[in-house]
Amino acid sequence: MRLIKLTAISAAVLASTAALAAEPVIVVDGNDAVVYEAEPVAVAYEAEPVAYAYNADAGIVRNTTGAVVGGTKTFFQTAINPASVSAEVGTLGYGANIGWSLNEKTELQAGWAGGDVADLFGGDFDANDVNYDVDSDFSNPYLGVQLRPTGNWFTMGAGIIVPDNDIDVTANPDGGVYKINDVSYVADSVGALQGSMEHRNKLAPYGTIGFRPNIGNNWGVFGEIGAAYMGKTNATVTASKTGPVRVEDGFTDVGTIVPGVTPEDVAKLAERELEDKDYLEWMPIVKLGATYRF
Repeated sequence: MRLIKLTAISAAVLASTAALAAEPVIVVDGNDAVVYEAEPVAVAYEAEPVAYAYNADAGIVRNTTGAVVGGTKTFFQTAINPASVSAEVGTLGYGANIGWSLNEKTELQAGWAGGDVADLFGGDFDANDVNYDVDSDFSNPYLGVQLRPTGNWFTMGAGIIVPDNDIDVTANPDGGVYKINDVSYVADSVGALQGSMEHRNKLAPYGTIGFRPNIGNNWGVFGEIGAAYMGKTNATVTASKTGPVRVEDGFTDVGTIVPGVTPEDVAKLAERELEDKDYLEWMPIVKLGATYRF
């Protein structure tokens, strides 16, 4: 009997389920008609995608929320898609830079300038009473920010240079003597005084002002003036001779021997004068160039 009941209950459940899924059923009893209609219940789930909008003008991220969610991809795309490239020539050397626009008035720049630019500074200089010829090999990678504070062509720049500038010097005797500390050493007894100078700053801050007008949809030109603080210098000078040193006495062509003084002693005196000179401690920045904007 229990088995029959269980079977009947199962059959009833199955029948009810089938009825719910079936077409409407009409049961006719005499003249009365009763309609049983099982209407399915529809539940709609709609997943609306979340849109993060990025304005790609000059590589600028416009949507803060999107920048947080998709930040890695966005900043990576910005890094590999610069806003501009520029070529330049100036007192730092010949070079180029790449710019990334952070917003309408701010641009991050990374560049390099270098080469032999000694002629731009005249090719020689005086340290007290000694004149030196200069030969240079500049290398100045830099990282900076360019601002357009008024939103037009006027610019202000600031940043850091990592200088690696080789400056070679050769002393020029005047009238056959090197006059150092008011003493005239006969050049023939000292030999050639040659050496090098190096700025002590490993990081050199700089600042500039300039102009950057556009001359077309993509092209522009620029000019900048300013200065970089390179710091004091370390100098190394050597003398090519090793014999006794003579000083000008006004009586003989060879001069008078100075006891105990060697050509290297004279070279050390020349080093001190060069370091006191602080050649290009404040490096002037003057540059001109052209820019292509993407």
